[in-house]
Amino acid sequence: MSGRIELNRKDLAEQEKCMEAVRKILLDRYPNRQPLAFVHSYGCQQNVSDGEKLCGMLAEMGYGFTNQESQADCILFNTCAVRENAEFRIFGNVGNLKRYKRVNPNLIIGLCGCMMQQEHVAKKIRESYPYVDLIFGTHASHLFPFMLKKRLEGQKHVEEIENHNGLIVEDLPVLRDGAFKAWLPVMYGCDNFCTYCIVPYVRGRERSRRPEKILEEVEQLAKKGYKEIMLLGQNVNSYGKGLEEPVDFTELLRRIDDVEGDFRVRFMTSHPKDCTREMIDTIAQSQKLCHHIHLPVQSGSNRILRQMNRCYDTKQYLDLIAYAKEKIPDVTLSSDIIVGFPGETYEDFCRTLDLIRQVEYDFLFTFIYSKRVGTKAAQMEDPVPAQEKSKWFRALLEEQSTIGQKRNEKRIGTVLQVLVDGSGKEGTGRVGGKSGGNITVEFLGDASLIGQLVNVKITQAHNWGVIGEKLE
Repeated sequence: MSGRIELNRKDLAEQEKCMEAVRKILLDRYPNRQPLAFVHSYGCQQNVSDGEKLCGMLAEMGYGFTNQESQADCILFNTCAVRENAEFRIFGNVGNLKRYKRVNPNLIIGLCGCMMQQEHVAKKIRESYPYVDLIFGTHASHLFPFMLKKRLEGQKHVEEIENHNGLIVEDLPVLRDGAFKAWLPVMYGCDNFCTYCIVPYVRGRERSRRPEKILEEVEQLAKKGYKEIMLLGQNVNSYGKGLEEPVDFTELLRRIDDVEGDFRVRFMTSHPKDCTREMIDTIAQSQKLCHHIHLPVQSGSNRILRQMNRCYDTKQYLDLIAYAKEKIPDVTLSSDIIVGFPGETYEDFCRTLDLIRQVEYDFLFTFIYSKRVGTKAAQMEDPVPAQEKSKWFRALLEEQSTIGQKRNEKRIGTVLQVLVDGSGKEGTGRVGGKSGGNITVEFLGDASLIGQLVNVKITQAHNWGVIGEKLE
């Protein structure tokens, strides 16, 4: 498998041996109580999934968990590098940890994830936050037990940010965050190199998990009673690269749809240049695949799309949307939009508004452009002031709010199946969750319904979602 490396049984045995050694060290250090870990994952669903593996390893090594930093013996921040504001927030939170280190000198502080895969960030941590004990990037999370062991044995600072490109690590312990919704990565990395995006530099090139390992995991989740499985990848549509068996994403979806069990399947994120009509047909014909497609367009201006290196134009994109609406009449659509990309003009922005009016998305994820060191866009001229970009951004939100309200009003009188995942808006006595189309639905009910699939008749519409009545 060219460019694709998997850990072998010997590697995994060494890791298990290391985790057992850490467990013994912790038993000696904390003879009268269980040591506690605080783990926080910032950013995308892939980061959340990575965090679940980190928690799995911590549990294997003997840690319990706390949601209070002040009670922790090990604090781990799994960082995100996609936007500047996230980085600022993480730096601020790391700064606050110094006081806990003063109170508890044995506290171990670790930073990992996408930010740490960037040398300039790792350098800043070394120089400005010397009390941080562990630094490791996205390619080294499987080495966490070895790093922790070194620190517990007395090494002051342990770091691993080398780019192990092509590595896939299977069979790591996982401590899942939920009991009925599960994240399941099918591939890692990205080959697209959109000019605004840091992901290919911190996550590496595309590499796909073997289909049999994915199906094995789906079967395990189904047997454990999980009701929703989210397939993850930076670009799931390009699944299959580097595999010996010719399995593309559409074929993978077909195989997953054939797995026995009462569950539904989502996936993200799709790239329009790789989204095929065959994939749309597969969703239309499936039993378990949700009728929701998240297809990030980023801009409605062909000029800006070229500048972004997105490799499609608005006609191609709108043709895909039209095909999806034809083949899946109840399809719901969402997208990502970047406002204020370097060099974007008001005319370019207006083309984006025109596009969202044509598509009529059910909901959007919207962002003001964030400069990322190391990307091509960071070197581009960016003459539009932040105040003007914010004005455009507000106009986009207002337009989508109107569209969302209109779309949801059409759902009044329909029945949606909802996976209840928690309480509704505070003080309403409602519970809520997502429909198969990923629409937020709330209805009167109690906590006993959480984790169940419930049929709800829609009675009210809002721009954020709908309200209904539970059918008996």
